Amino acid sequence: MAPVPTQNQRRQRENRAARAAAAAARKQKKDQRKKLAIVVFTAMVLILGVSVFVAGGGKKAPDAASTSTVPQVARPPAVLTAVPPGAAITGDTPCPKGDGTSARTTSFAKPPPMCLSPARTYTAVVNTTKGNFTIALDAKAAPNTVNNFVVLARYHFYDGIAFHRIIPGFVVQGGDPLATGSGGPGYKFDDELPKAGSYKIGSVAMANSGQNTNTNGSQFFVITGDAGVALPPYYSLFGTVTEGLEVVKAIEAAGTPATAADPGGKPTEVIKISSVTIREA
Repeated sequence: MAPVPTQNQRRQRENRAARAAAAAARKQKKDQRKKLAIVVFTAMVLILGVSVFVAGGGKKAPDAASTSTVPQVARPPAVLTAVPPGAAITGDTPCPKGDGTSARTTSFAKPPPMCLSPARTYTAVVNTTKGNFTIALDAKAAPNTVNNFVVLARYHFYDGIAFHRIIPGFVVQGGDPLATGSGGPGYKFDDELPKAGSYKIGSVAMANSGQNTNTNGSQFFVITGDAGVALPPYYSLFGTVTEGLEVVKAIEAAGTPATAADPGGKPTEVIKISSVTIREA
């Protein structure tokens, strides 16, 4: 039979047990923090990989599983072609006519002046070969970006341009007259970046040159899935799709996942912007 411990021995054992339990709890918390750090780091790697992809510029794309949520059937990519050029403005860019009757112009030497009225609100109806969707333009948060989009639309810059990058679960991107991901209006303008966490499904933002600052032109994208929502705030957010999101999803259905072999998400169908009509109230 074991001897009966004294009161002092019992206290010593209880203290040792308490210290051991505290040490075990500290180790568990440390292990949990380490696991959380690994998860956060992995998520950031995926997010940054996806964000490079929006920008264009030939950088490596993320793994397809990190961006695609829509099941895909293997289909060959469509053949995209540049739109025929329109007129060129070689000096200062004048404001286009508000009624949309300005001549189609596709080359500009300089960014446009401010052509918006601060007392007005602006929406854009994007007519595509899949149907129409409407963008509520946020001129308060991004006045220069909205102004640029409105000016290009009223010069019919976007007419006939195909969506050249479509990645299911991520974005639908267009606005490049060359259909290669490298085209633009001939100038660049400064960023108007949102706060982190501002992107939502249906958000409309500017693409840029590989996350390089102040490299906006004419290319824009509509966020269609969680991978786009998770983008860091490197892209000027200037509007939200308020009507016709089902049309955007129909466009998305013609996309392909991002892969190392095809970082551009080449569409399997040619889907074009027929026109962009600006409404103001």
